[in-house]
Amino acid sequence: MRMAELSRESGVSVATIKYYQREGLLPPGELTSPNQARYGAAHIRRLKLVRALVEIGGLSVAAVREVLARIDESDASTHDVLGVVQQGLPGVRVDVDAADREWARSLIDTIAAERGWRLPPGSPVVESLIGVLCAFREIGHEWVLDALSCYAESADRVAAADIDAVARLGSTEAVVEGAVIGTVLGDALLATLRRVAHAEASRKRLGD
Repeated sequence: MRMAELSRESGVSVATIKYYQREGLLPPGELTSPNQARYGAAHIRRLKLVRALVEIGGLSVAAVREVLARIDESDASTHDVLGVVQQGLPGVRVDVDAADREWARSLIDTIAAERGWRLPPGSPVVESLIGVLCAFREIGHEWVLDALSCYAESADRVAAADIDAVARLGSTEAVVEGAVIGTVLGDALLATLRRVAHAEASRKRLGD
């Protein structure tokens, strides 16, 4: 297929496709003449992945380039690639002092021990969690954290369902694309479902 058809099939504009090529996010097509190239199904899959990483995941071009490099490594596991994606996804950033950090880290370590979680050193996700916990403390609503173990248990079940679902998608590219979309839009889905459930729980516990 030509560039115009690639654009139609992938939903990505020609100008954006050329930009992705300049940034090394999309391999060149097969030259059929000095000014013409042919593209295939692999280009469509890669474009859909890049679009998910950039437009939905909010990853920087540099982060996307790193993800793609890991995918293209023959010995890279899907788990390792998903780890790179997780680190690139935007998270909560809150400046905390040493005492608050130590308090939050103690809570996280306790929950991790309960759930059997392995926390990678320097993980941006852990840093985001520290920021969230400290934000609750700063505004005087630590009572929310009384249910932290319950939240962690629920997160375990949701994560298991997520991974089971995306693992069935097949290729590493499809799994990564599904994981990004599932994480970003899934967060919105869970938040909305939680509000629906809040209304029912409130009716049962606090209603007449």
